[in-house]
Amino acid sequence: MTVTTTAAPVRSGDRIGRGTRRPPRGLTLAAVVIGVLFTGPLAYVVAQNIRHGADLPSILWNEDTIHPLLRSLGLATAVSVTAAAIGTGLAWLVTRTDVYGRRFFAVLAPLPLVFPSFVGATALISGFATGGLLDDLVRPIGIRLPELAGFGGAWLVLTLFTYPYVYLPVAARLRHLSRSVEESARLLGRRPGSVFVTVVLPQISTAVSAGTLLVFLYTISDFGAVQLLRYDTVTRAIFANQLADQATSFALALLLALVALVVVIAEQRLVRRHPPATARSPGRGLQIGLGRWRAPATVLAGGFLSLALVGPIASLLQWVIVGARSERTSGATALDGTGLGQAVVNTVAVSAAAAVLTVLIVLPIAYLTSRYRGRIGPAASATVVAGFALPGIVIGLAFVFWVLNTTPLAGLYQTLPLLILAYVIHFGAQSMRASSVAVTAVPSRLEDAARTLGAGRARRLHTVEAPIMAPGLLAAGGLVLLSTMKELPATLFLRPTGFDTLATRIWSSMENVGYAQAGLDSLVLLAVSAVLTWLLVIRATEALD
Repeated sequence: MTVTTTAAPVRSGDRIGRGTRRPPRGLTLAAVVIGVLFTGPLAYVVAQNIRHGADLPSILWNEDTIHPLLRSLGLATAVSVTAAAIGTGLAWLVTRTDVYGRRFFAVLAPLPLVFPSFVGATALISGFATGGLLDDLVRPIGIRLPELAGFGGAWLVLTLFTYPYVYLPVAARLRHLSRSVEESARLLGRRPGSVFVTVVLPQISTAVSAGTLLVFLYTISDFGAVQLLRYDTVTRAIFANQLADQATSFALALLLALVALVVVIAEQRLVRRHPPATARSPGRGLQIGLGRWRAPATVLAGGFLSLALVGPIASLLQWVIVGARSERTSGATALDGTGLGQAVVNTVAVSAAAAVLTVLIVLPIAYLTSRYRGRIGPAASATVVAGFALPGIVIGLAFVFWVLNTTPLAGLYQTLPLLILAYVIHFGAQSMRASSVAVTAVPSRLEDAARTLGAGRARRLHTVEAPIMAPGLLAAGGLVLLSTMKELPATLFLRPTGFDTLATRIWSSMENVGYAQAGLDSLVLLAVSAVLTWLLVIRATEALD
């Protein structure tokens, strides 16, 4: 009996191999439409500059602009470098060494990601600064803690709560590197440090750069931490001028967006010039014995995570305990659980919807940039990633402006669909890179085999690509989910009337100096986020590839 197999004809646009210059027209059109959608906030900023007749040269080149810009760039650079070093080092320590408590550290390391910056800054101030919890303990023995403010305070706080952006992709990459090259280098007499610098680091460079880019963009767009720590950056200037001098405020927002675009384009070119190695090996990578450095490394990692996680949680618990005691002694209501359960449901629901929608919207661009050559994919990707640099208040104002000035869309104002769409635009960058990694994880030979057997594009996507991409896409959605859960400015502008999230409850309590209630709501946010981090980020990242 003879079995005859007829190969399916190769249709126009089908990928013969990675790097073809002719992607499917539908995919290109989808990338263009999505890229235009993500330019909405930037278009709003440009329109407002034209509307106010802003004298951009005089605004952008005066002392009140240059100094905040230089401070923003300096802070973002310092935080990015530190977060990259800590995230990479901690990832290597957890995934590649015999440090004590590796699995325990693997669970704790990503969790600082769930802290909203304004909550984390307040918790660290009340815990580790002058007059804080730790200060009260060490003052009797003659130790005085410094004030947590200015550049140093902002640098410390933002580093502690952004390094997971680097840790997560680097840890995922390290778990699946080929051990053969490292073993060969060790057999040739190379020391572990030399092997890491010359062999491992070049192979994880793309993961490091992708995470560092997110840290940089997050830092230049942050307002909560720099406001509380009294460090004058561009975002503080935007907020200070939003009512009194809107022309200046929008000019500064445009400047921030342009800086982000320049940084994103530079990072894209760096990645194209230095593509990572793709060799993988099954099972665990090469494990390094630390020897006499095992105990010091464990203490160092434990001390850092205590500062980033245990300390802030202790401060939040103190707020709750003090509030509960005052409630018992004075009879005044310090803790109120009314509406807390609904806020949890609201937070998880809108965040989950935003995560799913973001992955679906960003996936065509990830597919185009990872599988095909051309300028449209990188350009669309740059618009998605650069949107992360705009402050949430600019995103919120942009959506308010567009819907109220477009008659068919006016009914969307203060509705959940509009709020979710704003989340998608704001946090698409966090899904973009993880989705690209997920797409590139699909071996070409599998798709070629499926095509040869006659499977169409839709069937190949469903039966071959989707199962392999699922862990990476789940991790991408998890990052968006966690960021959305702690988002505040856009939520305040766009949420329906009476729709509370945990972030809005926390902000409202802190505005009213209700730190006990803010502490309780923050602990609930952290608990929910920690569970979701474990389920959707850590486990998914470990399963990547």
